Amino acid sequence: MISDTLDGLEEVQHDYCVVGGGPAGISFALEVASLGKSVLLLESGGMSESAAQQSLSNAEIITPDLHEDMTIVVSRQLGGTSNLWAGRLVPFDPIDFRRRSYLGEVAWPIDFHEIAEHYQKASDYLTGGQMKYDDPVPGVEIPEQDFTYTRLKRYSKYPALKVYHRSVLRKSDLIDIRLNSTVIELMIDAEGQVSYLLVARPDGSRHKLPVKDIVLACGGLETTRLLLATQRASPHLFGGQDGPLGKYYMGHLTGEIADITFSDTNMEAAFDYYLDADSHYVRRRIVPSDQVQLDHELPNIAFWPVVPPISNADHRSGILSLLFLAMATKRFGSAFVAEAIRRKHVPNGVSKWPHLANLIRELPKTALYGLGFLYKRFASSPAIPGFFVPNPGHRYGLSYHSEQSPTEKSKVYLSNETDRFGLPKLVIDFQYSEDDAQAIVRAHDLLGQWLETHKIGRLDYRVPRSNAAEAVLAGAPHGTHQIGTARIGEDRFSAVVDKNLRTFDCKNLYLLSSAVFRGSGQCNPTLTIAALGIRLAKHLSAQANTEKRK
Repeated sequence: MISDTLDGLEEVQHDYCVVGGGPAGISFALEVASLGKSVLLLESGGMSESAAQQSLSNAEIITPDLHEDMTIVVSRQLGGTSNLWAGRLVPFDPIDFRRRSYLGEVAWPIDFHEIAEHYQKASDYLTGGQMKYDDPVPGVEIPEQDFTYTRLKRYSKYPALKVYHRSVLRKSDLIDIRLNSTVIELMIDAEGQVSYLLVARPDGSRHKLPVKDIVLACGGLETTRLLLATQRASPHLFGGQDGPLGKYYMGHLTGEIADITFSDTNMEAAFDYYLDADSHYVRRRIVPSDQVQLDHELPNIAFWPVVPPISNADHRSGILSLLFLAMATKRFGSAFVAEAIRRKHVPNGVSKWPHLANLIRELPKTALYGLGFLYKRFASSPAIPGFFVPNPGHRYGLSYHSEQSPTEKSKVYLSNETDRFGLPKLVIDFQYSEDDAQAIVRAHDLLGQWLETHKIGRLDYRVPRSNAAEAVLAGAPHGTHQIGTARIGEDRFSAVVDKNLRTFDCKNLYLLSSAVFRGSGQCNPTLTIAALGIRLAKHLSAQANTEKRK
């Protein structure tokens, strides 16, 4: 059921209480219900966006050039960030779980396969289709595998989870969703358990709810914020104030510092969006092999070609100018891509007149493309998640998505300022390292050599090679992937949760978000979070069944 009140909760106690109704919370709730357990899901927002509720995520950002505004990285409504994203689903790689000394403390206390076995179920809940993440390129066969060019990223067929799962969530007798219910305090008893939650409603009223096992699934930063507020009241918790909580904040380094010009047209065509046999959109990426990463001390990183910068009308393409003009208007642009991506495509101060000239000059061709794209985006199912426009010069931007190494200097902590419910706001001190930037440039160098060796094409830096690392850092604001601030590990001094996601210091408190990740990998975290949620649901259910038999 889905309700906008807290009525009746004093009459029943659910097996589990989940805080947060995004991809993590919904996947966990669906899995728990499939195992015959009941779950109370508390969502801070409603069925749609509310400015008042959204403002609860406001934070102080020390360096705004490095971290996206909170209004576009958090969504306080049922479905969470699934309301914002394009639905990109990519699993972690086995190397992401390995100890790599040059990246710092990234090794996980669990094996890759302990998560991988849950990826298919996670993909099902996220409407991602079969776990097929490799597809050969017709007409291309390169024996040397320093780089893999057949790896896929998949896209959710129905990204907005509150829409896709609405019927099940409304009708389920085991899933009880309460909207506009913001958890503002974890009340811990003398035995070290969370016995009650303090929940605030939009009218300012506060309600004390008893709980059994509680799962925080309210996003990386909000989960960390609640723990930091609890630690402020009880300084010994979560490793103490000198412990890991709030530190090692990671995202990804993304951007374009080079262009790729293809000489092999089969390879050029291979990187467009296409529907696979499962009727899901997929797209290929280029990834360095594990051995290349280890030999050259590279982070895990993925590359793919994209259209030239659409804001520069010198491309003289009516199609690209049409895309620019559409995205320059927030109302239309946000319907095409996530807001964080839209802003990167539409920098401030760009004149629209040259783009209008391009559009008029190629009007028939542009109109035909525009109608086709609008149909694929809004009238067909699934909707195409993005655009890739071939050009006669065979030259494209080279986009990358790279792992970020953990550092204590990148952190979040509590402000003395509070939101309207009295919960301290976050201060975000997000930082990248020069070493990461230099490693990304090395990865570009190696890719350029590989392209030329196999006569695929060439790579050209947009800035002098000596300034490439600086360009990496200048173009890398992030915040949509909130990773590492409540990490998983072996003990309470180096981590916040154990291998089963239970906090070391509170026996019935579990964390389900990318905050627990030891490293960020080369991919966005959603699929892995959902897989962790399924793993946690199975663990808790098995644990409860064992206790019942005793």
